[in-house]
Amino acid sequence: MPSFLLSKLFLHLPPKPSLFNRFSMATTPTKPRLRGVVFDMDGTLTVPVIDFAAMYKAVLGDDEYQRVKAENTSGIDILHHIENWSPDEQRKAYQIIADFEKQGLDRLQIMPGAAELCGFLDGKNIRRGLITRNVKESVDLFHQRFGMIFSPALSREFRPCKPDPAPLLHICSTWEVQPNEVMMVGDSLKDDVACGKQAGAVTCLLDEKGRYGSQDFANLDLTPNFKVSSLKEVYSLLESNFDLTP
Repeated sequence: MPSFLLSKLFLHLPPKPSLFNRFSMATTPTKPRLRGVVFDMDGTLTVPVIDFAAMYKAVLGDDEYQRVKAENTSGIDILHHIENWSPDEQRKAYQIIADFEKQGLDRLQIMPGAAELCGFLDGKNIRRGLITRNVKESVDLFHQRFGMIFSPALSREFRPCKPDPAPLLHICSTWEVQPNEVMMVGDSLKDDVACGKQAGAVTCLLDEKGRYGSQDFANLDLTPNFKVSSLKEVYSLLESNFDLTP
């Protein structure tokens, strides 16, 4: 075949798709990877049984309780409030708090859906951690009653407590994962969601009784990534929105 015909034939051959083109055509949007879930304990993994209003009144006194409550419409952070008290006053306050928490331990109940959710996470090899403002004794009893271990499980002996992001960042470092690969699940906007947001994690607010609305989110400048009314809703949320690769 004459060379000019051969060259003309080559000019009319359709271009072979490049490796880049073939990959780009096949690419689909990927879900963000989730490698661990960190839970709050009281009111999230366990049914809330502590009468916090009564505890705050016992620590602060009726008049001071009313004043502090009026100044903190989003809720009282009793641990933060007593930080600057004298050592003797702090000791008395912590004893009152411990007494209320001991009463709560006696009535400890596992939140419906908690065992099933943790079983689901274990089946996917997704890590489970715990952060609570309760004491280590409560965490130990919870582990004993629940029959599943959360690791790390940080109580209020780890300082600073949530809403500071330090405990969540500590867990991420221990797991050797990025904060945006972890979800923080809890029932408190000002403690759990705030902790997760400041750490750079995904946040899920458990709002069983519909306590929180858009105005609450606006007032605190805290909007969770997800909101559920029960732990049972977390299953589909995780499978629909995340790549659950451990």
